[in-house]
Amino acid sequence: MKIILNYSPNFDPKRRKISEIKFIVFHYTGMKSEKKAIDKLLDQNSKVSCHYLIKNNGDIIKMVPETFQAWHAGISSWKKFKSLNKNSIGIEITNPGHEFKYKEFSKKQISSLIKLTKYLVKKFKINSKSILGHSDIAPDRKLDPGEKFPWAFLSKNKIGTWHDLNPNKIKKERGLKISTKLKLKFTNNLFKLGYPRRLKINKNKYNKIITFAFQRRFRQELVNGKIDKECLLISENLIKKLN
Repeated sequence: MKIILNYSPNFDPKRRKISEIKFIVFHYTGMKSEKKAIDKLLDQNSKVSCHYLIKNNGDIIKMVPETFQAWHAGISSWKKFKSLNKNSIGIEITNPGHEFKYKEFSKKQISSLIKLTKYLVKKFKINSKSILGHSDIAPDRKLDPGEKFPWAFLSKNKIGTWHDLNPNKIKKERGLKISTKLKLKFTNNLFKLGYPRRLKINKNKYNKIITFAFQRRFRQELVNGKIDKECLLISENLIKKLN
């Protein structure tokens, strides 16, 4: 695996312990051009960075050594962990994102991502269920890597998690309304999985926000923020698998 070195000045100077690295977080760059994205990550004034960036052609750029905190996660949490910069490796993948004509990730990008992630998982002994998207850990602020990110395919390569329900069977439950009690069960399932509990946002509004985030990850064919029976079944299956 060839890695290009192009270091960013945006990181915490104090080294962290290897044992502190618990997560890998995937992002898309969300900028019009690849060059602009790279320039921003290297710009001291931007105050953002990542450990690795994967270009459109699959090239991997290392921007911050793993033993330092890169500034990629921002205000974030997952389960008991807060401010995930402290405990994660951030991987940016070039993609214009939802603001600039969001597109499919290239085969070369995903191939490089698999190689890089497997290397990091082995090196730092990271659990597959601790491989997350930016929108998982900051659902009120972020949409990336989004509903076009191939989580199901990656899970077959033991990267990240996915449910093991029959897609044709659960699709029949799509759009079916459930009771208020079952909706509450769904949101509680999301908190058990690790999604952040409600911030300073109206409860109903926040429940919709985390439903959007869940769907971008686990029900990508329809991202509408509405809790239906399909979403509930997927959440229950994940709880059984992961907890």
